[in-house]
Amino acid sequence: MIGPGATPRIVLATRPVDFRKGHDALVSLVEHELGLDPFSGVMVVFRPKRADRIKVLWWDGTGLVLASKRLEQGRFAWPSVHDGVVRVSRAQFEALFEGLDWRRVWRPRTRRPLAAA
Repeated sequence: MIGPGATPRIVLATRPVDFRKGHDALVSLVEHELGLDPFSGVMVVFRPKRADRIKVLWWDGTGLVLASKRLEQGRFAWPSVHDGVVRVSRAQFEALFEGLDWRRVWRPRTRRPLAAA
């Protein structure tokens, strides 16, 4: 889905959306309700009220891409519903897309070395 070397900014839209919306309606939502530029390469992930589906919208430089996924069992882990977006890493997005709990994916903090060898 995300090509090698591509590291777009990935955000989760926290409010559920009507999944009948297509490219243009979601672009309008990204611009006017989320305050983001949908043509900047940002990848926006949406969900309906039932958390068993997601839609992913992004501009790949040549056109708008809209991908969707429905889980056959279970639900996608999602942050609590409030206005705005939650930024996630590529690893967290990939875990979410696989149906895993993306909130458990984290990178350990690296500490500054005490002395250079």
